[in-house]
Amino acid sequence: MITAEFIDSELYNWVVLPLLIALARVMDVTVGTIRLIFVSRGYKYLAPLLGFVEVIIWLLAIGQIMQQLDNVMSYIGYGAGFALGNYIGILMVEKMSIGTVVIRIIPKKDTADLIAHLREANYGVTAVDAAGKSGPVQMLFSIVKKKDLADALTIINQHNPQAFYTIEEVQRVNEGYFRATQKKSFLAGGLFNIGQLRK
Repeated sequence: MITAEFIDSELYNWVVLPLLIALARVMDVTVGTIRLIFVSRGYKYLAPLLGFVEVIIWLLAIGQIMQQLDNVMSYIGYGAGFALGNYIGILMVEKMSIGTVVIRIIPKKDTADLIAHLREANYGVTAVDAAGKSGPVQMLFSIVKKKDLADALTIINQHNPQAFYTIEEVQRVNEGYFRATQKKSFLAGGLFNIGQLRK
């Protein structure tokens, strides 16, 4: 049980309180980082909800700081929580694997085998004739769900290992052909589809 004596103790003021502030800041910045990424990807219904949670946690943390203006450890806890929250937020978004990317591929050899295997794995592929430094080349485009990116890259590296490719985030996609997937959203736990919250 937390007593008044413990709250007034040096241990609480210099160790426990700074750790609580750091933890609150980790939570608030983690939520904020996820919110910003959701905003950039067009999830306009989920982002405001995360913003509400973020600002409530921030108010709790800053309220404690304002009561401890002479406590240097509170500032250190606040800064450490901010730094760690950014890192954890980015990791969480990577784990969620939400969104869509475009893979732009310039193969080093004949593209027929690579195109065939990508299409066999149910990825849409568009081939365009182009001119490179050493002559004519064929550029391939494939738009894939981020959760399928590792699988698509495995196929590319297997069937055209020296291919040059770039990967870019896509904010919005209209129509198109996408591989069917049974995976459920990390964030939603299968209760609802995050993609629907974009609308």
